[in-house]
Amino acid sequence: MSVIVTDAGFRADDWQAGFAGLDSLADGAEALDLANTDDPARLGNRLAGLKLIRIAFPAFGDGRGFTLAKRLRRMGYTGRLRAHGPLLADQYAMARRSGFDEVEIPDDLAARQPQEQWLFRADWRNHDYQSQLKA
Repeated sequence: MSVIVTDAGFRADDWQAGFAGLDSLADGAEALDLANTDDPARLGNRLAGLKLIRIAFPAFGDGRGFTLAKRLRRMGYTGRLRAHGPLLADQYAMARRSGFDEVEIPDDLAARQPQEQWLFRADWRNHDYQSQLKA
């Protein structure tokens, strides 16, 4: 199982329709699993039909998923964007700034980093040092 993290804290996964991979994405699919090595340009004009895209983070030290999220948002994707994998609470603000709406973490990670640690970082807009430097 896994836990979904949002700005409001932990919740259960409400997506039950499953995910298709990029190579097996059929017309009419609503959710897509992207590896951190996938090229989102291969989606072509199918972005608008997707309700949820989940990007894999195989390790907390692999930041390619952040770049993919930014690319998808720049390509015009407006649906739910989910980071999936062993991200740390300290990375939550970066995930949100990159365009993710939520993070899916394994249960064991949620036990080691409880909701309070994630909520501490949920005020990600007010703790952006880069915007503070522009003032």
